[in-house]
Amino acid sequence: MRIIGPGRVGLSFASALSAAGWRVAGILGRDDDPRSAAAGVDLVLVTTPDDAIRRTAALIEPVASTVIAHTSGTHTLDTLEPHARRASLHPLASIPDPSVGADRLRDRCAFAVDGDALATEIVAAFGGRPFHVPAGQRVRYHAAACVASNHLVALLGQVERIAEVAGVPLDAYLDLAAQTLENVRRLGPAAALTGPVARGDWATVARHLDALPLDEHAAYRALADQADRLVADREAAGDDASEVA
Repeated sequence: MRIIGPGRVGLSFASALSAAGWRVAGILGRDDDPRSAAAGVDLVLVTTPDDAIRRTAALIEPVASTVIAHTSGTHTLDTLEPHARRASLHPLASIPDPSVGADRLRDRCAFAVDGDALATEIVAAFGGRPFHVPAGQRVRYHAAACVASNHLVALLGQVERIAEVAGVPLDAYLDLAAQTLENVRRLGPAAALTGPVARGDWATVARHLDALPLDEHAAYRALADQADRLVADREAAGDDASEVA
């Protein structure tokens, strides 16, 4: 197989695929000619930025037996025209560098797969968990992935800013965050919610806002509103609010 796109994702897949028994014939970058990339291989994996996938796929000379696949979370298989065998496999994983990324791809990672069955075979070789997202829902699916990963990082950045003024290091809050994620995994978001909004303690929410600088208010209010939606969901399900602080 060949990979087009020698960034973090491409190098992570190269390492993970090699460990899973695939022979990586080459990794092509922006200065390489991709026209013959499909020759002599079973798979070409396009791991370029999203806005370059269609252009890159169009440059590859079609080979009837070769699968052309991408790793985008938002794009459909149409992006890979004119190739007959197309696939996509998007890992639900945070890939900060190729070494960590390769390990995460092979650690029961969940993959959104579509198209040719070879994509599912690759996920199986990784020991991963494949699932399918309808073409019309891929952008929504990817938006949820960004909230789960990127927005979580932004939220912890807010925690760090607020806590720093109080003289408390971010590390002190990371165990709390990890415990909360475990609660969500075990109970679901609505049942896992604790704290002042879960108790209907809006006086404490008001005190929080009084203590925070104005540039932190919008994010705090938006998340309090989202927490209140979970309270409504829990009440609709007939569950009592948690008494945990």
